[in-house]
Amino acid sequence: MEGEKPRCFGRSRGRVNRETPTTVDITQLEDSAQELVPLMRARGRSKCSTTLPPTFHACRPGEQAWGVHSSIRDGVRRGAGATGIASDSVIEEGLSALDINPINVSSGTKTLKESMLDDDSSSEQGKVQIKPLGAVKRSVLSTKPEDVLSKKGTTGRVVELQTNYFRLPTVTNWQLYQYRVDFKPEEDSSAEKKRIVREFKEMLGGYLFDGTMLYTPHKYQKDPMTFFSTRPSDNTKICVTVQTVGLLAFGDYHYVQFFNILMRHILESLKLQLVGRYYYDPSACIKLDGHQLEVWPGYVTSIRQHENELLLCAEVTHKVMRHDTAYSLLERCCRSDSGNFQRQFKQEILGSIVLTVYNNKTYQVGDVDFSVTPATIFNWNGVRTSYADYFNQKYKVKIRDLSQPMLVSLRKKRNLLSGQDCLIYLVPELCCMTGLSEQMRKNFLLMRDLADCTRLVPSQRMDRLQHFNRCLKTNSMIAEELKNWNMELSEYLLTLSGRILPSEKIILGSEVRCGPSQAGNWTRELCLHPLLVPQEIDSWAVIVPNRQRRDVGKFISALRAAGCSMELRFSDPAYMEVDDIRIASYVKAIDNVLRSCNPRLIFVVLPSSRLDLYSAIKKKCCVECPIPTQMILNKNLTSRNIKSIATKVAIQINCKIGGAPWTVDTVLQGLMVVGMDVCNDTTQGTSISVLVASLNKPMSQYFSAVSIYRTSEELTNKLSANFCGALRKYIEHNQGCLPQRIVIYRDGVGEGQIPYVYEHEVGTLKMNLEQMYGGKVYKMAFIIVTKRINTRLFCDGNNPPPGTVVDDVITLPERYDFFLVSQSVQQGTVSPTSYNVISDNLQLEPDKLQRLTYKLTHLYFNWSGTVRVPAPCQYAHKLAYLVGQAIHKTPSSKLDQLLYFL
Repeated sequence: MEGEKPRCFGRSRGRVNRETPTTVDITQLEDSAQELVPLMRARGRSKCSTTLPPTFHACRPGEQAWGVHSSIRDGVRRGAGATGIASDSVIEEGLSALDINPINVSSGTKTLKESMLDDDSSSEQGKVQIKPLGAVKRSVLSTKPEDVLSKKGTTGRVVELQTNYFRLPTVTNWQLYQYRVDFKPEEDSSAEKKRIVREFKEMLGGYLFDGTMLYTPHKYQKDPMTFFSTRPSDNTKICVTVQTVGLLAFGDYHYVQFFNILMRHILESLKLQLVGRYYYDPSACIKLDGHQLEVWPGYVTSIRQHENELLLCAEVTHKVMRHDTAYSLLERCCRSDSGNFQRQFKQEILGSIVLTVYNNKTYQVGDVDFSVTPATIFNWNGVRTSYADYFNQKYKVKIRDLSQPMLVSLRKKRNLLSGQDCLIYLVPELCCMTGLSEQMRKNFLLMRDLADCTRLVPSQRMDRLQHFNRCLKTNSMIAEELKNWNMELSEYLLTLSGRILPSEKIILGSEVRCGPSQAGNWTRELCLHPLLVPQEIDSWAVIVPNRQRRDVGKFISALRAAGCSMELRFSDPAYMEVDDIRIASYVKAIDNVLRSCNPRLIFVVLPSSRLDLYSAIKKKCCVECPIPTQMILNKNLTSRNIKSIATKVAIQINCKIGGAPWTVDTVLQGLMVVGMDVCNDTTQGTSISVLVASLNKPMSQYFSAVSIYRTSEELTNKLSANFCGALRKYIEHNQGCLPQRIVIYRDGVGEGQIPYVYEHEVGTLKMNLEQMYGGKVYKMAFIIVTKRINTRLFCDGNNPPPGTVVDDVITLPERYDFFLVSQSVQQGTVSPTSYNVISDNLQLEPDKLQRLTYKLTHLYFNWSGTVRVPAPCQYAHKLAYLVGQAIHKTPSSKLDQLLYFL
């Protein structure tokens, strides 16, 4: 029964909490504040409850009642030990030491049934397309446009760079036979599979086995081969079948997979521990005793065919290890609110990633079933047994609390296609929590200490990588393994040539031109000269709690003073005080303001970082009553840096009502730049697609469109419709003329999604352009932007300066791609951005396309410095995030020509 506190819900501490700490993956810790931090940040896993109706169940005699469960359960399914939804929590790019935002990478909070019905295009990643015997052709999607003869530019100063790649002077070039290994009954543990195969090593000869595929230079005479073994845990007889799948020859695309499997085998030999997808070194852990956390350093490796040779990319990564479990979270929820702990537990756990201690795998929690406990009986290989007995027999793990509810996870799509049950039941006390909780994120000291031990300056990162290389070379077992496979690793990091593009001149009002300072920004010059397009704020309103009426008056004075030098004039605002901080009071105040003075902008003072209040105001002013709003926290009204804050707020207000602070000379006439991005809605189980397009040459006016979708096909159609809407707006702003050139920057595309984007999105946009241009020749480039990459660049042991571009050696032969460092980073290691041009008939030299991309990184008006991606792309990301985290609806079209989302 809901609300009843379990009698046996006790002080289970034990080894479950200690043996395998929980993890959050920290792949990047960027260090410069690329933009003004929004006043409301709600990054990370959103707390939300299941959308399915609860069903009540009575307790069996002697069993502790935990209450309700979602009616998703279709019988009791087999629970643990299968591959789960592997997804780590990452700390997002673009973070400063004072603002580190770890987020959980998840697909929102769809119900399990909805998730099962969705077409997950990313699930195809990692699948091996096997060629039949004798087939050795390279099957890889080439996105390099046919008319592009060279992707290498010449503009800029040539500079010598180091990168986190190692050469492979010699590699195995033998013909390899590929075999599939099947186990009956099925075995879930990869470690157990490898142990079983090792029993027959003498018969198999030299081989490499990853848990499914076996590679060997020998051809077995008998095909298929059958072996028999016994599983020690339960003495089950296991039949092992080894059957020929294909033949891999050097030069074949899938031959590279063999090298990566070999590298993972080598990492295991270094005594590194596999957690999720990567390997970490627990012996080198850094303990944060004051926070009950540990940081494990690790490595991410990838071998791939680059321009002229195979290269090994090695990157340093970290995992933050937590010691609490899902069971301890359940305890806390019960202690804090025993009458409503079930709802609170669901809010905390749904959508999160947990790590199971018995098989070291990660799963995404999709539901909590309060009617199923470890004592529940289910059918395991034809035998009726309880979950507790199952874990005891298979993993030698004893469950302490037999009355706890079970977590429910959804298997991966590839597991569903193989006929496995769709649901996985997990025991809370065997599931370590991953990610950082909201309370942890708000702990400044914790986030600072975390950044101190994970943010590596270039010299430290290079030393770590060289140490990794030495470990591989000095380990006798690994050296022998590499020798057996005829592989060799270069001793030093790869050195290559890059170019530093010329710095750009920032154009302010009155044709004032200035360059970025040594720190990579132009904040000082911006405060001393007029803005490019200043707006007069002649009608605006301020909504403020009555206790802060005096403080807001002082801030408005500072705002006016900051605007004077920028020729930004503020009239006297209309004040509307609220007596309390309830959502209804703020909404009522907005209605009163709109009725009384019809303002161009509403300035709202928020008491704290409350997402519910922020969301309600944004939804009111972006959907129901479209009007730009500027939010500010109470504490910023009296900050020591009030002058700086007032200056930045003044610039934001100017942009939100149609102004622009600066521009750069883009040279090209008739150019329209489009940014596209997608993100997940954390509460609706849907996704958000956003398009932002420039409407004039100075890039000071933009059109934005937002669409909500569920499937890939729907996304393609909506992007197409939004693109046509942007073209029509461009025609209105340019005396009926269509763009002479269109450059599209598409963000939010994973490696496995490139073929779909190439075939469907680009194809659909081309058909739209043919119709809009009436058969005339149009010029368009479609560029995929990727921020989360493992490539790092170093210049004399430091970060390379902004404008550094690399378009050779580490790029891919089948792509028209380049790497660009556009940021100035003062702490940590800068991350370049990868640009992949998959369609292009602009007839521009690579130099011009690279320079245009670099110019566009100067035009994000929320930060007086360069950012990681072109401004329209960053605007699209900003708007997608606002809709997905706060509004959850399509904004009014009356705002589509304003940067109201800054």
